[in-house]
Amino acid sequence: MFPCLLSRGQAEVMAVLYTDDMDPLRTVLALLLALGTVSAASLGVVQTEGGSVQGKNIPVGLFRSVEVFKGIPFAAKPGLFQKPHPHPGWSGTLKATKFAPRCLQISLLQTNTFGSEDCLYLNIWVPHGRKVSSDLPVMIWFYGGGFMLGGSMGPNFLNNYLYSGQEIADRGNVIVVSAAYRVGVLGFLSTGDSSMPGNYGLWDQQAAIAWVHRNIRSFGGDPNNITIFGESAGGASVNYQILSPHNRGLIRRAISQSGVALCPWAFKTNPRDVAVQVAEKVGCPTDHTMVDCLRTVDAGNLTMAAPMIKQGNPDQPGVMNLLLTPVVDGDFLPDHPTKLFHNAAEVDYLLGVNNMDGHMFTSQDIPSLGSKNKDTPIEDLRRLLRAYTKEKGPAALELAFTEYSSEWGPSPSQDTIKRTAVDIGTDFIFLVPIQTTVYLHTTMATSGRTFSYLLSEPSLMAGPGKPYHDWVGSDHADDLQFVFGKPFTTPKAYADRHRALSAYFIAYWTNFARTGDPNVGPSAVPVSWPQMDMSSQQYLNITSDMNDNSTSQKMRLRFVQLWTQAIPSLP
Repeated sequence: MFPCLLSRGQAEVMAVLYTDDMDPLRTVLALLLALGTVSAASLGVVQTEGGSVQGKNIPVGLFRSVEVFKGIPFAAKPGLFQKPHPHPGWSGTLKATKFAPRCLQISLLQTNTFGSEDCLYLNIWVPHGRKVSSDLPVMIWFYGGGFMLGGSMGPNFLNNYLYSGQEIADRGNVIVVSAAYRVGVLGFLSTGDSSMPGNYGLWDQQAAIAWVHRNIRSFGGDPNNITIFGESAGGASVNYQILSPHNRGLIRRAISQSGVALCPWAFKTNPRDVAVQVAEKVGCPTDHTMVDCLRTVDAGNLTMAAPMIKQGNPDQPGVMNLLLTPVVDGDFLPDHPTKLFHNAAEVDYLLGVNNMDGHMFTSQDIPSLGSKNKDTPIEDLRRLLRAYTKEKGPAALELAFTEYSSEWGPSPSQDTIKRTAVDIGTDFIFLVPIQTTVYLHTTMATSGRTFSYLLSEPSLMAGPGKPYHDWVGSDHADDLQFVFGKPFTTPKAYADRHRALSAYFIAYWTNFARTGDPNVGPSAVPVSWPQMDMSSQQYLNITSDMNDNSTSQKMRLRFVQLWTQAIPSLP
């Protein structure tokens, strides 16, 4: 009855009240109840440090709702290559019902720009029952995009809004916040010295964390129980935030999905060469006046001057061309990330990788890899490994190739060759640096706990009649749809097993945010997730079909040791 008009909560009421023999009076009564009188509690007008805000209450169940606040400014419009500054505030009540623009960025095809310089805004989802919520755990989301692009303000692709916090908030009974930060040239250009130190996007994130800490109690959140989480560059950002001394006491827990500070694409040691490239593109001198000149250039022109990301060549892998990334600036990051883990010693940390995180990128570097009709030459794998091991020369290439081909046999199949290429990309780009981070946090932690995972769910794009090979597992970003509950919001696109997997993710993630232990909390989990320690090195293998065999030990240890010990030890 009237399905297009009813929310999930209203439909529940109709199901309770409606029977086949209802008389007209009961029908009207049921409809009135469904459409107007079963909403849960509401915060109404909320006072923040900048002024009052009012969001929108969305019914999601019987006497349950999620109150959504969109486009709340947490900082003023930032100056070019400057840290964020406090917002001056506003008069009246801000109707927080529309997303703000994304931060100014280059398009995916690198042909134009979109977004705004005035972009430091955040969104908040607050779940309620019969009473207004209070002292809820808080989860702050940072999006990925290689530090070059991305956003959590409205649809990510066509009309699909991937980063809605509604399902996490409702199902996990936590407050979800998504925050913007500058990307590309405006967020991460650096001269490597004090004249333009960089990390402006990281400072934006830190300003958002601090704003939430100061204001979230007014929304029913516990400022002393803040978890930050993110994926890819967002996962690396989360790692940077807990390593920075500027967040001490603000962050209690952290979740990094498929990205950490040690990933080869997430950190740059010599940033000045990129600043020179940008300056030359926009017509600025490259001497001591370079920074002053750059500050006078139109922000759109600066954004377009970002180095092009070239793909399709295993001799020059695409991820090695992400040149606008965090740097050691002597302030936000006082030292190399490996030397800052003492700052995260009291932070509970959950992190992991998708079992074929490298598939998307390696298929770009070796185009034949993704084709079901083209063979991939073994020489292309050697070229990819040569690029990854170039600092150590031919001996490193031979050592790596021998290790990866050790179980091939005399006549490896194309599936074997292609899967090995994906393994190489996954290990180098994601898995090894993430496992190294797992070890560092576990070793340096005092009260902070560490939980490690591997997502191994087969790709929805794999199989007969689909673009991916049958054997493709979890590709990069495949976890996002499950963490944000897409199988529930768009059920026709998914099967029951995908809804089960999504429920597992939300339960583990929100239990962890609440207690620091993914097993402990109000949400039931399918398997107990063991805490990481250096003797057993246990991790959870996450799939839609979990059982007693879903925990394992020493994730790809042979290859972790290859990249962190054997190759670095070569002359």
